[in-house]
Amino acid sequence: MTGNVADQPLIEQKSRLTRRNFLRGSAITAAGLALYSGEIARHELSVLTHPVAIRNLPDAFHNFRVVQISDIHFEGFTEPSFLRRVIAEVNSLQPDLVLLTGDYISFTPMSRDFVLGAMHRCADLLRAIACPQRFAVMGNHDSFLGAPTIGQILAAVDIPLLVNQYVPIERAGKRLWVCGVDDPVTHVPDLDSAIPERPDGPVLLMCHGPDYADEVIVHRRGQLVDVMLSGHTHGGQVRIPFLPPYHLPAGGRKYVEGFFQFNQMQLYVNRGIGSVGMPLRLNCPPEITVFTLRRA
Repeated sequence: MTGNVADQPLIEQKSRLTRRNFLRGSAITAAGLALYSGEIARHELSVLTHPVAIRNLPDAFHNFRVVQISDIHFEGFTEPSFLRRVIAEVNSLQPDLVLLTGDYISFTPMSRDFVLGAMHRCADLLRAIACPQRFAVMGNHDSFLGAPTIGQILAAVDIPLLVNQYVPIERAGKRLWVCGVDDPVTHVPDLDSAIPERPDGPVLLMCHGPDYADEVIVHRRGQLVDVMLSGHTHGGQVRIPFLPPYHLPAGGRKYVEGFFQFNQMQLYVNRGIGSVGMPLRLNCPPEITVFTLRRA
């Protein structure tokens, strides 16, 4: 380069070409990342296995396997083929108990009739879960249809919906208590009704919103809980390095994913199966969780 005035148009032209190439390359990269997040990463199903130590676990429940799935958001963006794959994976794990922690459908601009139909279609697929012991709780999106409607649809496929209720699981004369509260984001749970006063065995609590754990641990019945299982956050759904999660909903901004310990109670936050807002996942794969119970 001579620095002459005659050279300037050539320099400007090269600068424009370089900028154009950069913008074109950035657009291609962004499009490729969106394609990967929407078509590949969103379907990269992760099966996580965790041993869970519980105090005074009866010998009858040693190695008892609990599978959790959450946040299906059926036909929001979750396709029937993907839910069939999830259920096939659950069945291959041969669990002793399957727990579904809410948001079977998505609150969308679509009509209530569409969402109601999606819930029926989701339940028809969930019917294929082979484990006979399976229970569900409400999520915040499910409140669009309401617990009476959700409960009736799930009951038709033999999946009881626990709304501030508990049931015993019995083995060799010993008990494990499965409890479920109403969604804490859209309703006020009743822990006095959801947890037995004097449980004669470990207590597992299903609660869609994980941040409600702060309420559980200070409640007199909540202090009886050994494990709380939640969803709701999708683990942030899109996790770009060095940036905060794409979206964390109210009720899921403190405890985002994985294990948290509160004295006696352990909280686990499942990343869920589906997605909301946009059909993308990145560095945050959909999750099936397997818990193997062990004596502490």
